Amino acid sequence: MRIEGGQGMSVHPDDYIKPELMACCGAREIADGDIVIVGTGFPTMSANIAKHTHAPGATMLQESGVYDARPARPALSVGDPCLNPGAAMIGGLVEVMGMFLQGGWVDVGFLSGSQVDKFGNINTTAIGDYDSPKSRLPGSGGANPIGALARHVLIIALHDKRSLAERVDFITTPGYLDGPGARERWGLPQGSGPKVIITNKAVLRFDESTKEAYLASYHPDTSVDEVVKLTPWKLNVADDVRETEPPRAEELRALREVLDPFRMIKIYEKRGYV
Repeated sequence: MRIEGGQGMSVHPDDYIKPELMACCGAREIADGDIVIVGTGFPTMSANIAKHTHAPGATMLQESGVYDARPARPALSVGDPCLNPGAAMIGGLVEVMGMFLQGGWVDVGFLSGSQVDKFGNINTTAIGDYDSPKSRLPGSGGANPIGALARHVLIIALHDKRSLAERVDFITTPGYLDGPGARERWGLPQGSGPKVIITNKAVLRFDESTKEAYLASYHPDTSVDEVVKLTPWKLNVADDVRETEPPRAEELRALREVLDPFRMIKIYEKRGYV
């Protein structure tokens, strides 16, 4: 079912919350026909918004192995039974990590982490020295193969100097590693890598020559100066930097009326996504 903007709604309603904006930003990175590997939260909401608006041919692949899931509500975990009814296939991790990822079938993967650096590397292993860390984190899960093998990776992060870093303390999941050519030197697929970092303040994209993240757009209610100050590396700003487009009416209709009628997305405000 494709959602169009309804009568009585402006093109860009102004009653949205920041997590809804972030979910819509993620949705806009998905093209019709993409196979998208998702978990829970922002990724599944973004993929569903895309599927119900501009990309009806996009297919969701859950980390748990459910292919072409059509959930009636946001999944609470990667194994949530709501993912199963109507799915094209119910498989497992072997199919996801083996057949789909290693076979080169996954177009887009969503990831997040405790630390993300300017090259899109993600740390979910340890804060501080690996042998005597300040904090020991849960580890990779499926993030490493997704970051290594998906054609494009969309990263969700809080925009502060704790979550972002010039260089991560430990590379759990490879972005562009230490810069141009590094992924290819380590045998990762040609042309693959992070596409965008979506934060609660801005959208960062990656420079083709340096592979460093730069400011592409800043969200309404913030500014270029604020984003630069909150970024722990010397953040380059695009010549055509602009304000992020707010959620469109059809995107909010898909999210609120079809995907998340109970507004479970509001929990992300309590997690700092404001």
